[in-house]
Amino acid sequence: MTRLSYAIAAGVLAATCLGVVAYAQQPAPPPFATTKVDGTDNVYVFRYGNHQSMFVVTSAGVIATDPIGYGRPQAVVTYVDEIKKVSSQPIKYLIYSHQHFDHIAGGKPFKDAGATIVAHTRAKEWLLALRDPHTVLPDETVDAGRTITLGDTTLELSYLGPNHSDSTLVMRLPKQKVLFAVDFIPVGSVPGRGMLDFYPIQAEESMKKVLAMDWDKLIPGHPGLAAGSAPSKTCRIS
Repeated sequence: MTRLSYAIAAGVLAATCLGVVAYAQQPAPPPFATTKVDGTDNVYVFRYGNHQSMFVVTSAGVIATDPIGYGRPQAVVTYVDEIKKVSSQPIKYLIYSHQHFDHIAGGKPFKDAGATIVAHTRAKEWLLALRDPHTVLPDETVDAGRTITLGDTTLELSYLGPNHSDSTLVMRLPKQKVLFAVDFIPVGSVPGRGMLDFYPIQAEESMKKVLAMDWDKLIPGHPGLAAGSAPSKTCRIS
């Protein structure tokens, strides 16, 4: 398969999944939603508008990802409130998927709740240079990878190289076989999106590395399927 055909195939990932319904047949989704991932007891998708994040409830606290509050601080307050509806456990971690503000701006309510913020080293370097007042700097950084164990849950953070950015962390829950990968594996859209910060050749390599991982469900950063759904690895992309 050529790089071009691979990219096109990944861009239409959702269209080849069993049971996917055309957008024209879907009713307009509510402004936000929190959905438990099928087949899990503690993994959730929080969607606000056209952005979504994963959070995991453990026996010792909550691991959250991407506050998705760029230009809409109410989204972050809603996100924290939605977590509280699901669990009384404290929010222990907030993990940034990469440095782009549309995913990681607005994390102050998580920081105020006591969360430790984790990101790739390059993400922190970008944020130190850009100094966005609405984006909280990471407390801890990751280079090649890190495993976070909280209570009864293990979350693996992996850096697969440049793709949609040069700071993307892929997050995998090995027990639940759930993967959270933002923007470089688009669901129902073209890879690269705006192409402002995109490495097309390296992105293909990242996709191959993701396919070699052990997972059953993928949570993307944008709901290309019906809101809150998570496509299965059984989707055909070749």
